[in-house]
Amino acid sequence: MKEILIEQAAKKDYQELITIWESSVRATHHFLSESDIVTYRELILDQYFDQVQLYSAKEDGKISGFIGISGEAIQMLFIHADARGKGLGKKLIDFVKKEHGINTVDVNEQNDQAVGFYEKLGFVTVSRSELDDAGKPYPILSMELKTTL
Repeated sequence: MKEILIEQAAKKDYQELITIWESSVRATHHFLSESDIVTYRELILDQYFDQVQLYSAKEDGKISGFIGISGEAIQMLFIHADARGKGLGKKLIDFVKKEHGINTVDVNEQNDQAVGFYEKLGFVTVSRSELDDAGKPYPILSMELKTTL
């Protein structure tokens, strides 16, 4: 794997980040309609990016993925479709666990790949909501890192 640089993202990165978000969503969120994608894209650009601490993962100076956190929770994690399966997501999670004590995440239940990814990293489902944060009927699983004694 190439050298990965994780650094705090800034407003100037938002267009690149939303391109990565859309690439990732189109590869994994097959349950979303085109109008859902457009709606969420606007919400993320206009509101959600500003509500989280964003960190980007760069390969050869180009952003390939990003993570957004708030408190002890992962709020968003997206990897460009072309960069999936290379360990970027795990690297970003390891970074926020170490640097920020992150231990929870909410995941779309219908995104089987993401649920499996988080389970592989030691997260377990602790609750389920019928609606997402935008009030849409996309069930959300709240997951927490298992603590090992």
